[in-house]
Amino acid sequence: MHIRKYDFNYGRRSLLKKAALGASAGVLAPLFPLIARADDPAKAYPEELTSIEMLTKGKVKVGDVINANNVEYVKDLMDPITYMQIKDMGRELELVAPITDASKLFGHDMFEATIKNAGKAGLDKDGNVIVAATGEPWIGGMPFPDAKSGLEATANLTLSWGRNNFSLYAIRDWDIDPEGNVTYQYDFPWAELNATARVGSDGPYLEGKKDYLRYQSVWFTAPNDVAGTSFLNTWHYDQRKFPNLVGYLPAFRRVRTFPTNQRFEPLVPGISFFLSDAWSAGDPMLTWGNYKIVERKPFLGAIGNNWDGKLENWEKPVHGGPKGQSFFRTRVQLIPEVLVVDAEPTGYPRAPVGKKRTYIDVRNQMVVDYVTYDRRGDAWRKGEPSFGQFVDGDKVFKDGSGNTAWSFTHVQFHDVQNNRISRFSQTKEITGGYKSRHYQGDEDVYNKYLTSAAMQRLGQV
Repeated sequence: MHIRKYDFNYGRRSLLKKAALGASAGVLAPLFPLIARADDPAKAYPEELTSIEMLTKGKVKVGDVINANNVEYVKDLMDPITYMQIKDMGRELELVAPITDASKLFGHDMFEATIKNAGKAGLDKDGNVIVAATGEPWIGGMPFPDAKSGLEATANLTLSWGRNNFSLYAIRDWDIDPEGNVTYQYDFPWAELNATARVGSDGPYLEGKKDYLRYQSVWFTAPNDVAGTSFLNTWHYDQRKFPNLVGYLPAFRRVRTFPTNQRFEPLVPGISFFLSDAWSAGDPMLTWGNYKIVERKPFLGAIGNNWDGKLENWEKPVHGGPKGQSFFRTRVQLIPEVLVVDAEPTGYPRAPVGKKRTYIDVRNQMVVDYVTYDRRGDAWRKGEPSFGQFVDGDKVFKDGSGNTAWSFTHVQFHDVQNNRISRFSQTKEITGGYKSRHYQGDEDVYNKYLTSAAMQRLGQV
């Protein structure tokens, strides 16, 4: 006989109470000490928040496929757009067991830096993250591993998007129209280099770059009609400042400066992705405001077991929609506690977005879902990333230090107002010979990929 220590709704009631209190993560015990020991995060929660079988009273279990036949039992564990995708568009989710080793929710260097620097971060009078004792820019790892406010949680996302000092993602994108047709297919490398908040032996700052947060570039290599189009974002460390945005358009044969506050438009035709969308933190965090934790709740998120390294070019199977092309096959797990954070674009008076809602896994403070709303308050666009270690059975992809790579594996964007979908896969290799990697090594990646001269050179290849 199984004797329950807590009644069925104890965990949910506890999370509800904590949402407005600025409390620590965890219900039965503080969560972060378990994370720091690479222990099982489930120990911080009652069983109802860690067992999908118990949460659904046996209606859904690990190993099941969530589809239109059983989605009602887990409706409150997802955002309304995901529910609609499953109920009305034939999307399915594979349910896997939760991760029990907290260190596997991070890359190696990010995990080590977070533990080492825990408790050292603060916010200055303007709201920028600093080392509290010195006033210097942040020194690496999540600054607020036990975030107690919406701004702190957003800082964890903003200061290191990919959570590596340097990443080059070889991305293949498919864009789906309302009839379910693939209307565009793009290949593009996406490079990002942190100038501050760096981890591992290369941190914490790039020499002479302490006034900057990151350099980020993207250039298209296929198809031929957009090949050479490239953009470079240079982020200031001061999160009140807009990034510098330049681009190279082959038709004009020169690098041009673009209005940096117009961040809510697609980079190329047909794509349902804006610069503002990156990691749900594509804009400097102080150009948004009115941050608020509106809820703490259990949630289904793609936070592991999603790298398909045994498949050709790491490209995931697809399904759903009118022609079976709309969604990647995604594996989700029960996350016992997410922060639901709302924010408004206070620095963008003409922004078409009225609000964004971000769902953040408290275990690693990573976004697992986000939805934007238009100025009328209607749902507009959903971004859903998938993260995890690059392990697929006996197949393992390593970073430059010999540690198991951790990164995003795929991401899907759905504009529900025009029913267009873009899905990105981080692949092994794309047109132009670019391969995904999550390390810098001795290569001068700054001059190779992340300057105005680089944009022009890459655009002419």
